[in-house]
Formats: sequence, C-alpha cells, structure tokens
Amino acid sequence: MTPIAADIRVVLVETSHPGNIGAVARAMKNMGLDELVLVRPKSFPDPEASARASGATDVLEQARIVDTVEAGIADCGLVVATTARERDQNIRVLDVRDGAKRLVVEAARGPVALLFGNERTGLTNSELSLAHMLLRIPANPLYSSLNLAMAVQLVTYEIYRARGAHYVQPEPAVPLARAADMERLYVHLAEVLEQIDFRDRTVSGTNLMERIRRLFNRAELDQNEVNILRGILTAVQQKRRIAGSRDSGSA
Repeated sequence: MTPIAADIRVVLVETSHPGNIGAVARAMKNMGLDELVLVRPKSFPDPEASARASGATDVLEQARIVDTVEAGIADCGLVVATTARERDQNIRVLDVRDGAKRLVVEAARGPVALLFGNERTGLTNSELSLAHMLLRIPANPLYSSLNLAMAVQLVTYEIYRARGAHYVQPEPAVPLARAADMERLYVHLAEVLEQIDFRDRTVSGTNLMERIRRLFNRAELDQNEVNILRGILTAVQQKRRIAGSRDSGSA
C-alpha cells in the first residue's frame, strides 16, 4: 500500500462552501494525503464539511487555519498553484501529470504545497506570485471550469500515481480450468452439438470447434465455470433422452 505523503500539503484559499472543504478532505484521504491548510475559510468547522468528508473527518480535525497564504506555505520548498485561467505572467505552467511528478520528487527533500483558490474567483495575482509554477488540468476548452473538490481529486490522483501506486488484480478465488478439463469440455460440447444436429456451416466444415476453442480461451474459464458449462450440456442430453423415450412410447 502506498504510504501517507506527509510532506505534500493542500492549501485552500478563502473557500466559500464548507461542503467543498469536506469533499476535499475525502479526496485527499482517498489518495493518501492528510495535511490540509485552510486560509481564511468562510465557515469552518462546519457540520456540512464533516458530512461531506464521509469518513475523512480525521483530515478535517487536524486541518490548520491560517490568515495568509504566506503563513500556510512558510516552511515549504516547492509551491505549485492551480488555475484554469490563462496567465500572462512569465511563470512556468505544467500539465497536471508532470506537476504531480515534480511535487513527489521535491516532497522527498522537504514540505511542498499545492494551492487552490476560491471557488468563484480562483487565486489572485498576488497569491499566484508566491508559486514557483502553475499546474493545469486538461479539460474541454468549451467548458473547462472544475468544481474545487473535483480539481483536488484529479491532482491528488496524479500524485498518488506518481508515487508508484497502481491497481493490482487480486488473485482469483478459483483457479483457471486445467488444459485436461478444457479438452473434456470440448469433447462433451462436440458430442452435444452432434446430438442436436448443430453442424459447421462453413465451406470447409472444420472451423466450428476451432472458433469455439478460441472463444473459450479468450474467456479464460475457471474450474467452476467449466463445471457449469458441462452441467448445462449434461442437462441438454438428459432432456433429449426423456423426449426420445416419450416419442418411442407413443409410437
């Protein structure tokens, strides 16, 4: 499991809606971050923030409230600001994925900060001037504005991936069917197809079972699934025997 990244902090500046603070806390905890700094929040603590945190109340409880952005980043080395607006200042702009990698590298050397502005106005020019670089999230140019919590979720996800996290497929509870089991299935299936007069309609008349083999190989059947299929085939055979007995009796 990827550990908590104690040296990457999220700094929210003048957040208007307490529910957004709670949603940000949840997004952070999802992605292994727990250091939240709030600069002049309109309402915090707040029941709505706790409700939206949904299990991440520990992040809220240890959040720091400060009066200025400078106080929130005073001990940080790298400071990265997020913005959706184009800026004319001579400041480096990184794609969110590249920015996340840079944050992870610098966090290994000391605390780093990630700034998010007010929901309506974003970060001011003076606040942006405190950052070493800007971070941009690619989005539909016709509608690029993101909810605060959405933006935090996307950036923290990239940080989580940059720290080496990846999805690991759990080991299946039931092993794959053995080759011998699959051969018995194919023999059984061919037998039933013959009994129900389901024949290969291709020109050569030899492709049907090959295609069936490819189909089931792609499916990667486990032992239970092979047993189910053979049970179905057996049931078909039994029904045919019963129907045949009735037909013979009526004759």
